Amino acid sequence: MQQPGEVVGGGLASTAFEEGSFDVGAGGSGAGGGGGPTAQPALRTYDDLFPALPDASLTRTANGDPMGAWGNNKMRVGSSKITQVFRVPFEERKVDGQRFGEGEPNHICADIMRKTGAHIEISQGKDQSLTFLVTGIHKEVLEARKKILQRFQTQANKQISIPKDHHRWILGKKGDRLKELEKNTATNISVPSMDDPSDIITISGTKEGIEKAEHEIRILSDQQSKKASERLNIPKHFHPFIVGAFNTNLNALMEETKTKINVPPPSVMKDEIVIAGEKDGVAAAKAKIEEIYKRMEKKTTTVSVEVPKSQHKYVIGPKGATIAEILQTTGVSVEMPQSDSAAGTITLRGPHDKLGMALSVVYDKANSVRSSDVDAPSWLHKYIIGRGGAQIREITANLPKVHVEFTEKEDKIKIEGPPEEVEKAQEQIEEIAKDLIARMTFTEMHVDPKLFKHIIGKSGANS
Repeated sequence: MQQPGEVVGGGLASTAFEEGSFDVGAGGSGAGGGGGPTAQPALRTYDDLFPALPDASLTRTANGDPMGAWGNNKMRVGSSKITQVFRVPFEERKVDGQRFGEGEPNHICADIMRKTGAHIEISQGKDQSLTFLVTGIHKEVLEARKKILQRFQTQANKQISIPKDHHRWILGKKGDRLKELEKNTATNISVPSMDDPSDIITISGTKEGIEKAEHEIRILSDQQSKKASERLNIPKHFHPFIVGAFNTNLNALMEETKTKINVPPPSVMKDEIVIAGEKDGVAAAKAKIEEIYKRMEKKTTTVSVEVPKSQHKYVIGPKGATIAEILQTTGVSVEMPQSDSAAGTITLRGPHDKLGMALSVVYDKANSVRSSDVDAPSWLHKYIIGRGGAQIREITANLPKVHVEFTEKEDKIKIEGPPEEVEKAQEQIEEIAKDLIARMTFTEMHVDPKLFKHIIGKSGANS
């Protein structure tokens, strides 16, 4: 059973490439879909029991892009078609997409194809994972990818405990505050009905959206607390020193002062820290936070380094674990640019004598992924990809962290991933390219467009 405060979810390994003449389609009919459970009418509502009073407007959060496993895969925008190959591991598949033998995934993909205009190929591996090959113009592929992720892969969710008497303030008049909070954070938030004694609120969505929603919900709850509260404006870049690696400092301070302290997560660009609790505890926590801030302000210096945006995820680590480890071992915080920013600058902040050690760790993590190019004429790309993407899927099946990119007008293939996996993929692709070059040739000829259908044949029979 999931415990309050636990986040579950996962990401995808992906392969992307651009191409011109290579076209992928998937047959099938029917539309995917399915609705959720039908809500039962409540006997009593919060509005019935608590007539609305004038209330403060909901605190707004800065808008952010959804996180997923796709955020780091920057794609070229243009009129040429692109193709993406990505995989949903069996353990992360949604229940409604697991009836592969009954054709359900094909029906869902057919529905997505009709809605987006993209072409989708789907196959199931021996390990029960699903591999998708999506082709179309940039906008179509991104929209199809988003819908496939929503339909086939589980979303993260988190349960938080909020005092029952605070729930109506989170809902707002006729649920308007809750609806606006869901819209601003791109999440789904489930609040127990008045007749349900549970104090657990469930938030579903991307990790970043969940963090934003939880932050706002806790602020609303703190505002309604009958205990004392304080709001401190501490510059955002000093928050890591107050929170500590893996939240150790913050948890210890809350335990010591018997208070609740809400520090905005890294994805929320706010300086404000909110403390709630007994008056003496709030005063003690405030004094401690201000002491940490003033001390670190005097002793810290900064250094900035440029790291390609595509390698930032390796510096961050799973759920920010690498950044937390650097803070724990060196006392240096690592500040990353926002996910929607194209900037590659990473800022390290901490004691001067510790910056060198932290910088070495950042470089090591960033370079744990290698890029390599394979020379291959662009006309060979579709043959290396294989019919329906079969050959490239076979190459990457056992190399889930490798990213392979085929570009329409470039006579090379780009490979990125862990050094050992890149080396294996490069060897296989080079061998295939060498064999094709030895056996095939290429020429261009001008043909009246009216004859194209006869050359191609019915359903591509001649191609």
